[in-house]
Amino acid sequence: MTRKPRVGTIYLRAKTWWIKYSHRGRICRESSGSEIYNDAESLLKRRIGELATGRFAGLAIERIRMAELFDDLIEDYKANQRSSIVHLRSRLKLHLLPAFGKIRATDFSSSQVRKYAAKRLKEGAAHATINRELEVVERALKLGLQCDPPKVLRQIHIPMLQENNVRTGFLEDEGYVRLKAELPDHLKPLLVVAYHVGARLGELLHLHWSEVDFAHNQIRLNPGTTKNKKGRTLPIYGHMRDCLLNQKATRDAKHPGCRFVFHHDGQPIQDIRKAWATACTRAGCEGLLFHDLRRSAVRNMRLAGLAENVAMMISGHRTRAIFDRYDIVGTHELEHAAAKLDNRLQKSLGTILGTIADSGVTSSKEPKQQSVPKPLIWMSGTVGGSWLRGMDLNHRPLGYEPNELPDCSTPHSDSNAGIKSRQTAIPDCRFRLDT
Repeated sequence: MTRKPRVGTIYLRAKTWWIKYSHRGRICRESSGSEIYNDAESLLKRRIGELATGRFAGLAIERIRMAELFDDLIEDYKANQRSSIVHLRSRLKLHLLPAFGKIRATDFSSSQVRKYAAKRLKEGAAHATINRELEVVERALKLGLQCDPPKVLRQIHIPMLQENNVRTGFLEDEGYVRLKAELPDHLKPLLVVAYHVGARLGELLHLHWSEVDFAHNQIRLNPGTTKNKKGRTLPIYGHMRDCLLNQKATRDAKHPGCRFVFHHDGQPIQDIRKAWATACTRAGCEGLLFHDLRRSAVRNMRLAGLAENVAMMISGHRTRAIFDRYDIVGTHELEHAAAKLDNRLQKSLGTILGTIADSGVTSSKEPKQQSVPKPLIWMSGTVGGSWLRGMDLNHRPLGYEPNELPDCSTPHSDSNAGIKSRQTAIPDCRFRLDT
């Protein structure tokens, strides 16, 4: 015999149990999808709890699947004109939609994310690749939660894998000369500017001649053209100026209509990866990425003595995490630290060696000087010879004992005359004696 619920109704339709309850005066019927009565009872209790707490958003939200959330994410990328929409579509088509597309958003959980990560690891995907895919899922769920009415009822935790992809590559000056000689002519100016100021590849590829100011030796990146959408100014110095002047002269002579600073036969540069990898192999810098020039430039700035905030303003870093992540420290800081450490060590060793030398010279046959009690030294040094004048004996130094001082201990019956004679001889002397 089935239990009758106190609120709502559970009834059987064909072989499936259904539930019925009231929401804002309307009758709601919902299938439990199960032939077991207990499943329908649990579903009804959950719905009654959601109604009581105000979390019930209707039955429409139960029909929303992850594919709809992914579609909303694509629309968000389009609205914000994000250039990474190409990578987003690729991740959705190849991996995320086949794995999560048909799952209801209300049934999505962290356990499914862990199963997906384990499956991708078996396929040979790197931790960073899997995390970028899971970030897409996390962003889609967050947008669904922010909708009105919401398409997701709760924020789901997306566990990420640990990444250990901190790059340690730096391009030294010798490698810079070798690499410049091996690169094609249309990529050499790109290397020179990136090595000097540490700008991003995307920022340089979209750089126009209108942003280059030779009069003031500056490159002004306009707001919206950088990664963080904030404008900044880059200095033009050294061989960088001659390189840009030659680049402009070539443009004026052969491609006067080209507005891009870095181009290939008057056309914007689309991809440099193949030519870059080939040149790096020939120059002995195999595995070097173009982005490695960025932290190499920041390190060179610190070696030249530039402050961290100045280096960050030039490179466009919003936080000083690059200095902590890649352990970039300036030469001046290292020299100053080394001087301080050497000074401390010399003082310590000098003290120790001096103590050892003094102990070796002193003869063991020399008579030891009799030590003077500390209270007597303190009292005699305060007011010269007449150390009792104006002193309050109740304020005694540390280690003071009355019996150590003559005629100053607690008086006995036979010593009162001596004390009175002292008071007569020194009228302004005050004694407060304990009785």
